[in-house]
Amino acid sequence: MKLTQILILIVAVWSGFHSAMGQTWTQSSAPTNYWVSITGSADGSKLFAFGQSAKTPLQPQPIYFSTDGGGTWILTGAPTNYWSSIASSADGMKIVAGISGGGVGQSGLYISSDGGSSWVSNSTIPLQKWTSVASSADGSHLYAANNGLYVSTNFGSSWYSSIAGASDVAISSDGTKVIIAKGVNNAVCYSTDSGLNWITNLYVNPPFSVASSATGDVLGIISGAGGPAGTILVSTNAGNSWITNNTIGYAGFGIAISADGSDIIVAGLVSSGVLYGPLYTSTNSGLTWISNSIPRSTWYGVYCSADGNKLVAVSSGTNLTSTGFGHIWISQTTPSPQLNLTPSPTNIAISWLIPSTNFVLQQSGDLISWSNIMDTPTPNFTNLNNQLTIWPTNSSSFFRLSTP
Repeated sequence: MKLTQILILIVAVWSGFHSAMGQTWTQSSAPTNYWVSITGSADGSKLFAFGQSAKTPLQPQPIYFSTDGGGTWILTGAPTNYWSSIASSADGMKIVAGISGGGVGQSGLYISSDGGSSWVSNSTIPLQKWTSVASSADGSHLYAANNGLYVSTNFGSSWYSSIAGASDVAISSDGTKVIIAKGVNNAVCYSTDSGLNWITNLYVNPPFSVASSATGDVLGIISGAGGPAGTILVSTNAGNSWITNNTIGYAGFGIAISADGSDIIVAGLVSSGVLYGPLYTSTNSGLTWISNSIPRSTWYGVYCSADGNKLVAVSSGTNLTSTGFGHIWISQTTPSPQLNLTPSPTNIAISWLIPSTNFVLQQSGDLISWSNIMDTPTPNFTNLNNQLTIWPTNSSSFFRLSTP
């Protein structure tokens, strides 16, 4: 059937500038802590963070969460423990957290399926001191790394051993494309089939941290020892080639990438050999970078919303021996979501990146009167887009996104 409906797609916010321009950071109300890790839902409304004690001997720590984008923070139902890593599904309801360190027997993996209210220890995976975990957008694909990589494709019900030597892991939103740090031959490795087969020479210098866009095409790494030492590298073709910002001597523990791969944030630990590095952000897939205006600190973990307009960074403070000195900082800029049109013989799919602020799809026949479309959009977990299907009519219609 031929479509007779005419669609004009309109950007909701006429901001005229990219998300990171005019970037402003605000210290959140989270308690001071030796913060080391942060994760969250695709829209940034739900955030999860934990710290590590700077005391000797180390003390177990709780996991905090926020359901209002970082405005307020409370304790989750997770037991206090020696947490090392945490990852969230796109809706912020399925959480996986790993334990590493603190003493003999302090290892394991915990999973929450209710947004952090309750947690269960996952006994189907071998006890390890996990250094990194990752979750697909729907929470079905889980990855846990520590000198090896374990994979689950059924929400943690069962696991299989994938590859040796993994220290950090990042995945595409559907969980099938995987990048790991320090894999075979101490190099970056990449898989397109949930870790069953690997390309083992993706990059030869072992990085501190890895990150992936929703589709797994844009990859980011912070290289480790060896040359070029401490350089941020980005690939826009699934690791076939890399570009660098030539920040020799820059080192960090965290990197995060937006769903489309355009926005990237890197947590600075060291810059030019000096502790307490800056945060760096890029809005063009790593071609150029800017340093933020937050006071220099020891940044460990970063988060980026699907649309790249919400950034979160956690700090352990400016003194590695100071307990409770670090903070959680948040940058929120106004999104300008672009509507995308995908026609088929019988209908039209309208989609847009999951936004970090609320938008509703509206329809008009004359560009004067607008009405909300009440259908709830369906999240597409392969690219972190909201999607609605529209059936054609014999009249022209116009569509836009609008803040409620």
